[in-house]
Amino acid sequence: MWAIMAVLVLVSFLATRNMQRIPHGVQNLMEWAVESLLNFFAGIMGYEKARRFLPLLVTLFIFILLSNYSGLIPGAGEIPGLAAPTSTWSVTAGLAIVVFFATHVSGFMAHGWRYLKHFTQPLFFMLPLKIIEEFVRPLSLSLRLYGNIFGEEMVIVSLLGIIPYFVPIAMMGLSLLMGFIQALVFTLLSSVYLTEATEAE
Repeated sequence: MWAIMAVLVLVSFLATRNMQRIPHGVQNLMEWAVESLLNFFAGIMGYEKARRFLPLLVTLFIFILLSNYSGLIPGAGEIPGLAAPTSTWSVTAGLAIVVFFATHVSGFMAHGWRYLKHFTQPLFFMLPLKIIEEFVRPLSLSLRLYGNIFGEEMVIVSLLGIIPYFVPIAMMGLSLLMGFIQALVFTLLSSVYLTEATEAE
C-alpha cells in the first residue's frame, strides 16, 4: 500500500512541478484523466457537486484502481507485502469509513441540524431502519470490493498451480477489466451517497 501511495505522490509531483498552459507529457495525461472523471461524476451529481467532491472521488478511484492492478504483478499474491491492498478487508473498510464520514459531514454542512430529518422521512417509525441502512452502506462497500479482489487473486493462484501457462494469462486479462469495474463501482456508489446527503430538501 505504501508503494502505491509513493507512486501516486511521485506522479502527482511530476505532473504539477512545471505546469504549462499547453500541457504535454504527464501533465497532459493527468489533466485528461481528471477531466474525464469530472465529466463522469457531473452526470451523476451535477457539475458543482462533482467539482466539490472531485479530490475525494478521484483519489479513491485512482488508489483503488492501482491497488487492484498491483495484485496482477507476477508473484504478488504469494510474496508478503506485495498483495493487492484491496484484497485486505482492513484497507477496504478504511476507505468505506472515509466515505461514511465524508457523507455525513457533507450532509451537516449542507443542511445543518435539519440533516437529521431525513432519517425520519417519509415516516417516523422508519428511523431504526434508516440508521441501520447508514451503517450497512460502508459494510457493503468494503465487503464488495474486498470479496471481488480477494476472490480474483485466489482464482489466479489456483489456476497457476493447476495450469501454469495460458489460462492464468486469460484470467489476468479479465482481471484488468474487473479491477476497473470494481474501482468504478466503489466511487460511483460513494458519489451517490454524497449526492443524497447534500441534495436540496
